[in-house]
Amino acid sequence: MRRLELVSRDLHRIILGGQCIDYVLARRRGRRGVGLRVDSAGLTVSAPATMPLSRIEGFMHESERWVLRKIAEWSGKRIRTVEWRDGESLPYLGDAMSLRVAEATRDRVELAEGELRASLRDPTPERIHRAVVAWYKRAALAHLAGRTFSLANVAGLTPPRVFLSSALTRWGSCNARREVRFSWRLVKAPPALVDYVICHELAHLRHMNHSRAFWTEVERQCPRYRELRRELHDTDHLYRAF
Repeated sequence: MRRLELVSRDLHRIILGGQCIDYVLARRRGRRGVGLRVDSAGLTVSAPATMPLSRIEGFMHESERWVLRKIAEWSGKRIRTVEWRDGESLPYLGDAMSLRVAEATRDRVELAEGELRASLRDPTPERIHRAVVAWYKRAALAHLAGRTFSLANVAGLTPPRVFLSSALTRWGSCNARREVRFSWRLVKAPPALVDYVICHELAHLRHMNHSRAFWTEVERQCPRYRELRRELHDTDHLYRAF
């Protein structure tokens, strides 16, 4: 079977069904049609080298229901249900913290002594959920930006700009503008897995592809990357519960 030549591989974003979906566009010389694949790496779109982006995304809109169903099926795999109440256990950097909910005159969420303490004026499940997710996002940006800065310096790289995403099927992404995006949910994972994802994206600053040179750079930054990649694949459902 003839192997199609990869011309480019870039990260894009599209709105499907009201959801913001990140996807990798792989353009290949000799390919005739558009192909869609959803797996642990997220959504990958394969297309002919010269096909206009508008036509590619037109096809994606036509396949919107299939794409969203596949993403939902993958992201929902073995994911437990979280009950937004006092005493619930929540993950943070690989450890379990107890959610403590109390009624208060003003809203405040803070981590103290292994507990995530949510003091809310109206502690309904919906408001607890919203307040806890907001806390996770603040904690994620602080931790991920700090680790990215540190690991970039160790790797001899200029630290990139760090942003958060709400992606369910992609832990991180990097673009040619030297911007990296991480799913805020990543902060639920153990520190070693977080660092592996960061090193993966930092390696893209030198190789905007998944070539042999790219993986050599990942290994240079993170010698245990193979082991950690397998562990993340096997346990990632634990970090997608909400």
